[in-house]
Amino acid sequence: MPEIESRSIDPIPAAERHGHARSLFALWFAANMQITSAVTGALTVLVGLHPVWALAAVLLGNALGGVPMALHAAQGPKLGVPQMIQSRAQFGVYGAVLPLVLVVLMYLGFFASGTVLGGQALSGITSLPVDLSIVLYAGLTALAAILGYRLIHRFGWLASVLSVLVFVYLSIRLVAGHDLGALLSGARFDLPPFLLALSLTASWQLTFGPYVADTSRYLPESTSVRATFWWTYGGTVLGAAWAMSFGALAFALAGRAFKGHEVDYVVGLGGAGLVIPLLVAVALGKFTVNVLNVYGGYMSVATTLTAFTRRAALSTVGRIGYVLVFAVLGAALAVLGRGDFLRNFVLFLEFLLYFLTPWSAINLVDFYLVRHERYELAALYDPAGRYGRWNPRALLVYAFGVLVQIPFANVDGVFTGWLAPLLGGADIAWLLGLLVPAVLYRLLCLRPQVGAPAL
Repeated sequence: MPEIESRSIDPIPAAERHGHARSLFALWFAANMQITSAVTGALTVLVGLHPVWALAAVLLGNALGGVPMALHAAQGPKLGVPQMIQSRAQFGVYGAVLPLVLVVLMYLGFFASGTVLGGQALSGITSLPVDLSIVLYAGLTALAAILGYRLIHRFGWLASVLSVLVFVYLSIRLVAGHDLGALLSGARFDLPPFLLALSLTASWQLTFGPYVADTSRYLPESTSVRATFWWTYGGTVLGAAWAMSFGALAFALAGRAFKGHEVDYVVGLGGAGLVIPLLVAVALGKFTVNVLNVYGGYMSVATTLTAFTRRAALSTVGRIGYVLVFAVLGAALAVLGRGDFLRNFVLFLEFLLYFLTPWSAINLVDFYLVRHERYELAALYDPAGRYGRWNPRALLVYAFGVLVQIPFANVDGVFTGWLAPLLGGADIAWLLGLLVPAVLYRLLCLRPQVGAPAL
């Protein structure tokens, strides 16, 4: 039985740091090689792109979105603290609660949607009722999160091997008997749907930003930024690009037989003799990222609450309690929202991206360009310390970073900014959400702020 992780939101001491950056490749490859990634890839064809350009959008979107994602990962070894604790240096100990609340909602939504898919696969394996299977799947996820960091990385390696075997087999089955030459011929480029598909695939990577450093904070401080970046980038981009390309081709070849029936279609590709093994593969494929959602979710909840209690660590019992509360909430949301509500909630998560990209920009600029990787760890837990309770400068930039995206935003059927139609409905808000706050925050940090704590 693996040892239960004792650390929570506190800094990891040097004596407990271990491992190599290459372990991050398997973890993030496994987190991306799963059924939800394939569904996202299918959307690139659904928006109207020719399959050739859909595949191009998948590759380019993941390549672009993976850059800030992997840059966040490189923060973990340098500081040894959870990602959202480090945000207190930019926003203040209390000010960081604003993005934290949104991150918690993101975790809950992704955990709930992943638990529904994993529970459905578990139900197919065991013939148990779907709702009971969802609860069991959530419980197993919580157990893995309680055991913690070591188990998560070990499972990530095993899941990566399984993912390669399964997706190689499924990819061969997918293209067998189809004329790919005919499917990929006559490619016509259409800019608006290409930009929309690009935003969908890049957004997939950007949503990992708030918790990617949680999985690298146990690495030795001597681990280079370059190594952490490239091992994380390689795993997340390769895993997502492969799974999304599979989904794009599956939708292009099978159409409605795939969209809306993803698990059944994937299982059906293997033939009757492999139904159970493929259902197991689907359940395990979702498991890695689901555990990461619980793991990062409980730490975000704890970071939010401890900002006001000034606690710098949780007891083992307290840590388990946070994990269980988060898992119960997510499981309840999954059971109650298996129908339209859950789809609407996942749609709401797209709105959260508009709030997370400015946070990502501010966080990365502060780490790499303003403070040059140097932070006072004790002050991250003290509202009276050098980072203060609130940082008006960062909060104003953050607010402006959200507002500047509104004219370009396009959440289908819910909200369309007044400039989005000029781009054919393409959503480029995420680009502005990254670039504008990054430039503005860097410029403001070049000037002293009266009454503000020293950088």
